[in-house]
Amino acid sequence: MATVSNIPKKLPLLFICNDVLLPGSSMRIPVTTNYSMNMVKSRLLSQSTLSSTIIGVITRKEDHKDIETEVSDGMPIIGTAAVVIQVTGTNWPRPAFTLLVTGICRFQLEKIIMEEPYPVGVVAIVDKFRMGEDTAVEEDAEELNCLVTDFKSAFMKLLNMLDPSPMVIKLRRMVEMMPAHALADLCTSVVSATYTEKLDVLNALDLTERFKKTLPLLLRQIEGLEVGDDQKKFQNKIELPTTIRPKIPTSVSMIKVPKRIRYAIGGNNDDDDMNDIVELQERLRKAKLPSYAQKVATKELKRLKSLGPFSPEHGVVRNYVELMAELPWDVTSPETIDIHKARKDLDEDHYAMEKLKKRVLEYLAVRQLKSNLKGPILCFVGPPGVGKTSVARSIASTLGREFQRISLGGVCNQSDIRGHRRTYIGAMPGRILQAIKMSGVKNPVILLDEIDKLSIGVHGDPAAALLEVLDPEQNCHFVDHFLNVAFDLSQVMFIATANRIRTIPAPLLDRMEVIHVEGYSQEEKLHIAIRHLLPKQLNEHGLTEDFIQVPSDSIKLIINCYTAEGGVRGLERKLSALCRAVAVKVAECSGGEKLTSTDNTEKLDLNSEPPTFPIVLDEAAVEDILGPPIFDDDELWSRVGEPGVAVGLAWTAVGGKVMLVEATKLAGGDGQLILTGFLGGVMKESAKLALNWLRSAAKQFSLTADDGELMSGTDVHIHFPAGAVEKDGPSGGITIATALVSLFSGIPVASDLAMTGELSLRGVVLPVGGIKEKIMAAHRAGLSRVILPKHNEKDLQEVAVEVKSCLKLILVNHMEEVIEAAFDGALTIPQKVDPLTSKL
Repeated sequence: MATVSNIPKKLPLLFICNDVLLPGSSMRIPVTTNYSMNMVKSRLLSQSTLSSTIIGVITRKEDHKDIETEVSDGMPIIGTAAVVIQVTGTNWPRPAFTLLVTGICRFQLEKIIMEEPYPVGVVAIVDKFRMGEDTAVEEDAEELNCLVTDFKSAFMKLLNMLDPSPMVIKLRRMVEMMPAHALADLCTSVVSATYTEKLDVLNALDLTERFKKTLPLLLRQIEGLEVGDDQKKFQNKIELPTTIRPKIPTSVSMIKVPKRIRYAIGGNNDDDDMNDIVELQERLRKAKLPSYAQKVATKELKRLKSLGPFSPEHGVVRNYVELMAELPWDVTSPETIDIHKARKDLDEDHYAMEKLKKRVLEYLAVRQLKSNLKGPILCFVGPPGVGKTSVARSIASTLGREFQRISLGGVCNQSDIRGHRRTYIGAMPGRILQAIKMSGVKNPVILLDEIDKLSIGVHGDPAAALLEVLDPEQNCHFVDHFLNVAFDLSQVMFIATANRIRTIPAPLLDRMEVIHVEGYSQEEKLHIAIRHLLPKQLNEHGLTEDFIQVPSDSIKLIINCYTAEGGVRGLERKLSALCRAVAVKVAECSGGEKLTSTDNTEKLDLNSEPPTFPIVLDEAAVEDILGPPIFDDDELWSRVGEPGVAVGLAWTAVGGKVMLVEATKLAGGDGQLILTGFLGGVMKESAKLALNWLRSAAKQFSLTADDGELMSGTDVHIHFPAGAVEKDGPSGGITIATALVSLFSGIPVASDLAMTGELSLRGVVLPVGGIKEKIMAAHRAGLSRVILPKHNEKDLQEVAVEVKSCLKLILVNHMEEVIEAAFDGALTIPQKVDPLTSKL
């Protein structure tokens, strides 16, 4: 314990402004000056002895640089020797320390012996009755004894005027047990006093004079309470030395004292805390919680009242109660459904997508007839950029509901859906409850974006956590781990989006109604660019049609040669690049008379100064701005028409795609099959199956060698170009078989033909998926004929009429029909002659 005998003659000095540290009280002092920082680093952080933790605290209104002059002139400088209880620091936004100090006794500064790097002074203890020593009041000091008796009586009267809380009881015991000479300093630290009044008490070296200065402050405080002053404005915290600080924290409404003092004595509930709790209680009442939730919220609110703000559980309980108050338990937004307006809005905002818009209108119609419809959960599946998210926004706008989007891409923790349990540090509710809280209503439209990109991590499967959320029969009692109370999700309209179905778990897929959103055809992209994308980009770049015009041929060039996608995001980026190029010209000419608009349109010349407006971006200008075409099919089609090459159709996540299959013979082999092109297991099996079928049917097509074997002394190498792209799926069987027939017969496949379909070992053509996307890919590539399985005829209803009118669709059941169409009759099977002829 630090006493007067431990205080050295030389003390490092710490100067504070507009505050006074009295013996027996504690204070937190921020350290920001260079002198004080140097003292903390060299004396407090690098030493461990008791003397190194004792400093001198001096109060100064202004800079302390003139203090040496005052000392030399004989002016008394009174300070407080203090022990440093705690040192805390931070490096952001700049280095700073905070000291928790407790005053021991008064000293007078005799001289300063060092100024750099921090001031050090020689001090003399001047307290007549010193803190920490059992020195009694002299019996012959009658005046002083009377002052002490009156002071104790007044102090006890003040404590009796307060509520009988544990804090007040402890203060009463402290007043009875503390030495008499310490009461004056303690009372000055507790009652409401100005800076000047505290400084006068500090400078009062005589004990009688000190009590005379303190007693009026105490009586003034009592008088203020008696005349009806608001007792709450005297609530705060009391600091006392660690030697007499109570160990058990308590809360109490106290007389007005600095918060730092109340904190040291253990008080934990001030005006702000009480007001916040009252406000929380009122918010809970207005939230209209269900009875089961109201019981839990009331219980947690009582816990919050009993916990102090520095308790580890205070923040967790407070966040929980605030969440209960903020959730919209009984708040809904009214629905205004107008089918005619909805149809008009969907047609204006989205071109094509007829199947999707039809299903949305059906849902809205049922909502209009029966408002309490449960489900279904719609899931839009299609390539990126086709408008799945914008359709969901349109649905929310049509219904008049709030809209919230939850991105599920990369989520691998079930706590992101169900929330964390409150036993964990940093616990928070799941994304579902957070979205509902942000919407402010219990019936929003929530978009679960990229639901196919969920993954399983070490902390559970988020897709499994979504099973309850997306089940209309279960989500009326959804329990979030953080909330731990059932919340009704039955009025929430969930809409999910995905790029592919294959990666969605089957139980989750079973709870959703899948609506396929196919990619756009060239004509649809052209209409979308003219009606939506180009006006949007002109508006975002500050341009109008008076400055730029993009003909339809230029847009078609961008679609065919600069984008390869099912959606229109790439197309929008290319149109944005055109607008930026024109914006440069407009900005260069906007300073004066050069900016002119004429009726005669001119093509863009990047080297011309100045251009005339509007600027027409023809195909040459597009290539000048965007560079050479990215997707040039000249090289691809240069290989078509050679024996061993066939054109197939594949489905990808971004739409359909044209794919070449190349086959060649390697002499000197032993009949092996070589496959390259980053193929999956299904594609490898299709290639083996196609070769085996050809071996069995080789004699029918007269493809065998002299010894009757197809691959006598020959290896076959089948290659799928673009080897860096993985290829897999059951739809390349007839394409591989056709390429092999072309290879061994030496007859090239028709160059205007593409095909898709799987092959059985008996030569039967099996149905495949993605028919619409594949037909659109063939249409974009400029092909005129497509071979399809006969069983996929029903899928042709989804293909646009203008696309089907440009293509000849050949439906086949057997591989023989494929060969007949692929070689234009150049390779046929001889007619079989029945050896038994009837003579009837």
